[in-house]
Amino acid sequence: MLFDHFPLRSVELANRVVMAPLTRSRAVDNNTPNSLMATYYAQRAEAGLIITEGTSPSPNGLGYPRIPGLFNDAQVAGWRLVTDAVHAKGGKIVVQLMHTGRVSHEGNLPPGAKVVGPSSEICPGAMYVDGKGELPHTAPHPMTEAEIAATAAEYATAARLAIEAGFDGVELHAANGYLLEQFLNANINKRTDGYGGSAEGRNRLVLEVARAAVKEIGAARVGIRLSPHGVVNAAGAFDGVDAQYLALVKELSSLGLMYVHVLDHSAMGTPPVPAALKAELRAAFNGPFILAGGFDKHSAEQALADGKADLIAFGRPFIANPDLVARLRADQPLNTPDQATFYTPGAQGYTDYPVAAG
Repeated sequence: MLFDHFPLRSVELANRVVMAPLTRSRAVDNNTPNSLMATYYAQRAEAGLIITEGTSPSPNGLGYPRIPGLFNDAQVAGWRLVTDAVHAKGGKIVVQLMHTGRVSHEGNLPPGAKVVGPSSEICPGAMYVDGKGELPHTAPHPMTEAEIAATAAEYATAARLAIEAGFDGVELHAANGYLLEQFLNANINKRTDGYGGSAEGRNRLVLEVARAAVKEIGAARVGIRLSPHGVVNAAGAFDGVDAQYLALVKELSSLGLMYVHVLDHSAMGTPPVPAALKAELRAAFNGPFILAGGFDKHSAEQALADGKADLIAFGRPFIANPDLVARLRADQPLNTPDQATFYTPGAQGYTDYPVAAG
């Protein structure tokens, strides 16, 4: 089943292999995509669907060094290089909209931007800043309701710009402890207004962002990524997490989104997303369902055969194997990724991995 065609709403996919979003930090000039990035994604266009690296809809969301944005004309033009290159190879590609929120350092932000979050608590840990190394995360500015509304509007604008740039859709990144999950997660969101204090309040921003994006470009072009029980960036499980996410996905289902994408990092040693919750979320969403997290060919085929998902996302294997789909199909061995070059500028460890002979 992994290599079967699949209709993702109105987008016809050549197979059920998804390239998961992977931060690569190659947008060196004012967070603008470039020809090197176009080469990288085009090399991987055999994937049924490519989901790009996290791309900020706002200057405030550029928390990591050299991550791309999608909020000005230069970034639209840069992304057009990427989408044209992928489409020329017959691929399909959506852009992941990722606002880093409090997972940030002010040294990575452009002039006038600020680190924001639902509350004032600083994210534990450190953030790399070019030329300065690892520095503690910057204290976030707790967002006002007016700022929250403006941020939802930024997502809608970025969705519109994504279509102008040639993307087949967008993915809202509500996982891994970034801004949208910061609002979802009771361990991080300490608000007592209408955007916190209850499961309904914590779900509110994600639903408002989803509705705004849907209004701008249509539900069939808006997907979302979730990581309930994820611990990245000090998220973690909390009382009522399963019921809250189930209610959220039911609401998202009523919008008719392009897909729901659930990430489980347990293959990297974190607590798993309970299998029962994954099944409940799949049943609650009336549409395409993607699972990600530690899959190989055998486990991906099994998940599809068992009806646990419609599509399977692969992350790190795509870093080192531009021809991953062909290698999986032919049961060929995989290249090993060079972790030292995951986030470094330039072509090394990015566009220079070899394809299999054959």
